[in-house]
Amino acid sequence: MNAPHPVPVQRIELPTGTLDLRIDSGAAELDALLGFAARANAKRGFLFLSKVLGKHWPANPIDMLMVHERLAATVPPLGGAVQGPVVFIAMAETAVGLGQGVFEAWLRAHPDQQALFLHTTRYRVGNGPLIEFEEAHSHAPRQFLHEPQDPALRELLLAARTLVLVDDEASTGNTFVNLAAACRRLNPGLERVHLATITNFMGRAATELLDARFGMPVTSGALVEGEFSFVQGALPPDQGAAQRFELDADRGASTAFGRLGAARAIKAPEALAAQLAGEFAPGNRVLVLGTGEFMHVSTLLGDALQRHGVDTVVQSTTRSPILTWGAVGHALTFPDNYGEGIANYLYNVAPGQYDQVLVCHETAPGPALIQLAGQLHARLFHFQSEDHVEEVPVR
Repeated sequence: MNAPHPVPVQRIELPTGTLDLRIDSGAAELDALLGFAARANAKRGFLFLSKVLGKHWPANPIDMLMVHERLAATVPPLGGAVQGPVVFIAMAETAVGLGQGVFEAWLRAHPDQQALFLHTTRYRVGNGPLIEFEEAHSHAPRQFLHEPQDPALRELLLAARTLVLVDDEASTGNTFVNLAAACRRLNPGLERVHLATITNFMGRAATELLDARFGMPVTSGALVEGEFSFVQGALPPDQGAAQRFELDADRGASTAFGRLGAARAIKAPEALAAQLAGEFAPGNRVLVLGTGEFMHVSTLLGDALQRHGVDTVVQSTTRSPILTWGAVGHALTFPDNYGEGIANYLYNVAPGQYDQVLVCHETAPGPALIQLAGQLHARLFHFQSEDHVEEVPVR
């Protein structure tokens, strides 16, 4: 019997080092799902830049929702010895929208089963207890998870037996391990973990060791799987502080969209989409822009606009400093709308590129948002709840 041919390794020379990548499955989709970028971060000089995440790259809402459904389908079914609610946790900031979409897709496929959605965050809201854990390679390493304050949602969390962790990519698994351990301290009854990621580059050997690392059975589902290695080159320029967490600081983050837990899907802004679609000229190209951790609503608005026949893509601002290279062809810098006093960025969007730019934000309007709207000739929409959206005058 002939030995299998070795999988070729792709080498990417970045300004910050050399990335070697072996693809074990999903190679046919790689270019459609992923690009490569160089991070301005001495801890990790590369970025697997997703094209279906709606973060650093303009994404088609239909493609995004399809990815949500595919990743939701990787969650093993309940039954037999495994019962109880499922808790979905999305990783901030990049995968907040992805995780909420996967949770909602799973609910649609399992309408009779109980589930809870939470997302990690770098902002405190309210004065309830916080679970803290570390994302060591991040430019902003302190991550938090708010415990639900609603008694019914808290009961779901404490009764859960399955934990589903959602991120755009898995590279080492360290952050997942840290978060799962924090959750298990709160809920010792957790029996299994599932990792749902667009890409899994931990490699087969590391993936096989996950049960031992987590201390319970672990499954995983990804659209692309393989393994990487990175040799650090020249250090990128120092971008300054990327996180200024203050325990008592109110950054204006909302409690209405999942930060304190949600057990149902968010209602799409259908009325707003219908109104806007009626205002746009035929053939207008529209960008719906989320802000920071506030991402999923922009996907829902983009999807609703597409259903009205509007040519729409979705993206988000970010606190991640990335070099202009590879999959990042343009960068804008502006103050963050959460008031931490750190730089925020928008990639692959140039002023005038779109006929309409719609900025969706959860924070109260202020100078940072007004400046962003001015740079992009954008309209601002303040989402105060699912049923209360106000357009903020900017001209």
